[in-house]
Amino acid sequence: MRRILVAAPHPDDEWIGCGGSLLKHIRRGNPVTVVYMTSGEAGGLGQTKEALADVREAEARDAAAFAGIADLIFLGNPDGYLAYDRSNLVALVEILRRIRPDVLYIPHAQEAHPDHAVTHRLWVEASRRAGGPWFSESPGDPWAVGTILCYEVWTPLTAVPCVEDISAFMDLKLAALRRHRSQLDGIPYDEAAAALNRYRGITTGKGRFCECFAVQTLETPS
Repeated sequence: MRRILVAAPHPDDEWIGCGGSLLKHIRRGNPVTVVYMTSGEAGGLGQTKEALADVREAEARDAAAFAGIADLIFLGNPDGYLAYDRSNLVALVEILRRIRPDVLYIPHAQEAHPDHAVTHRLWVEASRRAGGPWFSESPGDPWAVGTILCYEVWTPLTAVPCVEDISAFMDLKLAALRRHRSQLDGIPYDEAAAALNRYRGITTGKGRFCECFAVQTLETPS
């Protein structure tokens, strides 16, 4: 059994970027935790940010329940203004030491959306700090994440050193993503995700539909 942790800048990013891989982990019996950096309250017009945050958190819970994910953490940072700061680092180190994941999924470093780029920086630094005994502001024993994989959402990767065949899980991935109804009303993110995964499958030759990742850290067999 391997424990999986996913960092999502906004609800639905986890399904677009690595949903098929998450479903494979769930099928193998690996427990999954999702940490939402923001609640996505800037992702729409016509209602207050507070109301939209409630909607998007409910959609995230619905999608997670559909997929078999029970552990969700909402950090409540302001959507569009995610900060690389002390309070976030302290919170993330505490989460890493408490959850003790073997695999961490985060957005890749070149994502164009600023919240995605900051999410990457925060988790890379938090992972470094969580692994040593010197960061006493966060409780828990040191924990070093063995594997950190960086997924693509808004900005496709230019190199794809890690490829995961998700062909058998593509329909389930899209079904989970479509639980985020508030986001699909204006932009068909499900079609974009399917197209990217199909493109990756064709160009890598690893499967009909594939998810690709940059490798931040990769655990090697002893």
